[in-house]
Amino acid sequence: MATRKVTEVTDRIRRVGVVGAGTMGAGIAQIIAGNGIEVAFVEVDEAAVETGRERIRNALDRDVRRERLSPDDAEAIADRITGSPDWSVLAGADLVIEAVPEQLALKQRAFEQIDAVVGRDTIIATNTSSLPVMDIAVHASRPNRVLGFHFFNPAPVMKLIELVRTVVTDESVVDTARSFAESIGKSPVVVGDRRGFIANQLLFPYLNQAVELVESGYATKEDVDAAMRFGAGLPMGPIALVDLVGLDTMVGIMDAIHSQFDDPRFAPRPILKQLVEAGYRGRKSGRGFYTYQRPGSTRFAESETEREPADPGSIASWGRVGVVGTGTMATGIAEVCARTGHDVVVRGRSPAKADAVVAGVGASLQRMVDKGRLDGGDREETLARITSTDAFDDLAGCDLVIEAVAEDLDVKREVFAELADVLDEDCVLATTTSSLPVIACAMVTDRPERVVGLHFFNPAAVMQLVEVVPTVRTDPAVVEAARAFVDQVGKVGVLAGDRAGFIVNALLFPYLNDAIKMLDSHYATAEEIDTAMKLGCGYPMGPFELLDIVGLDVSLAIIDRLHAEFREPSYAAAPLLRHMVHAGFSGRKAGRGFHVHES
Repeated sequence: MATRKVTEVTDRIRRVGVVGAGTMGAGIAQIIAGNGIEVAFVEVDEAAVETGRERIRNALDRDVRRERLSPDDAEAIADRITGSPDWSVLAGADLVIEAVPEQLALKQRAFEQIDAVVGRDTIIATNTSSLPVMDIAVHASRPNRVLGFHFFNPAPVMKLIELVRTVVTDESVVDTARSFAESIGKSPVVVGDRRGFIANQLLFPYLNQAVELVESGYATKEDVDAAMRFGAGLPMGPIALVDLVGLDTMVGIMDAIHSQFDDPRFAPRPILKQLVEAGYRGRKSGRGFYTYQRPGSTRFAESETEREPADPGSIASWGRVGVVGTGTMATGIAEVCARTGHDVVVRGRSPAKADAVVAGVGASLQRMVDKGRLDGGDREETLARITSTDAFDDLAGCDLVIEAVAEDLDVKREVFAELADVLDEDCVLATTTSSLPVIACAMVTDRPERVVGLHFFNPAAVMQLVEVVPTVRTDPAVVEAARAFVDQVGKVGVLAGDRAGFIVNALLFPYLNDAIKMLDSHYATAEEIDTAMKLGCGYPMGPFELLDIVGLDVSLAIIDRLHAEFREPSYAAAPLLRHMVHAGFSGRKAGRGFHVHES
């Protein structure tokens, strides 16, 4: 029955018009024609029409070179697409998709001209990413047949389409649009008419906050991008993504969203407008936050270099590492250190707990042996480097001690005070805290200049990122030694200042909190929001899938910590998150979070 319904509905869409043949319009025309449907596009003049045709031909030729299309198929797609500066070419279209630049007046004029030439039953759609669809729809004589049809760039590749219904859109129009989107291989989500819809409303505050980290000098653009790629598993860092989106485009979208919600986080950071004024619009202009080899290039100019690598000689004498803690993080850190040739002393609150860490490392290494990733002899050599103890005194002689106990400041301070009494004066002390002040740990010791944050990510044996967090008291030589150690154990190190959340959590958890608030407003379901962020932004998992894995209780604690430090009203934890934690719905570990998990 479902297949028949889709066929019946999509049979109504036999010819499609597209207004505008820029990057987005050309991509829309290509994907629709690639599904066997005739497409006619309109551009401002013959020169623009020819540019649009050339853009489509180049895209098809690229697909042929990459063996995604045969030459015959590419020719057939091109033959289904016609272009003209004459609006009458849209007559007879069952669906017209407007894809002109993101300017309200321009889109309104386009709708008036579309309305003058199409039939009464034609569906008219706008590809706007941030403007109110209703403000555009009223410029057609039948606004009940208008909706948003938001493709994502590049349209032939990205699977998501946000279908935006207004208060007057006929349900039959939404049904037809949904089925049509599915028929061309897309995954539609249906949302209400508010600026930014799902994806941009969640994505752009995150990008803007990342820009603020760079603008304020808190972190370099390279560190911010590396942190989110290696610490959050994102396909692209936020600063590189801003360059790809276009700084001018980002400013326009954020201004539009800010005008509706009046949230300071939607106000574009001043540096964005300054760069745009200077002509630095991102990758398309050859310069944004990064400098590229040429406009449109994906390659950075040779002048773009990261900081000097750490000197491995600064830790040449290091050989013994202490790990305090017996949880998952401590076990992973012990494995990482032992696998890279360090002798490791694991201190637990009891001999049994410390021995359990060694057993955990052994089990992890055995899984690698079973998968053929590690030799059995190497496993035994690695395990032989780890000793366990319940005594702080046995950490004497360590060159570095890494604390990995519970995320409780009082507990951590107690551990640091104990360590200061037994460690050599040259030993470096590190905490793995993800959100607590490193300086608060440092100041209970007699050597705050030897204390640094080393924030590993779980599971430490797998995740590549370590945030290196110096305090205002940390000796620069200790920072360099910490960076060299991170390199030595095969991780990617980034520098972050000593403030709540550092880089990754400070960017990740406000985004997760925003997603919960969106759900609580009944704008979209958890499944729709997850789908939008995965398919529209390329995220490896949706926010609610990630929240369930991290744990709602852990997420609430981090969000509360961020709110307490920054005093930003919009950082206040979503009431729904607090209610779910109090109800015992803490995520996958409890069998229920935002999704239900089978045991």
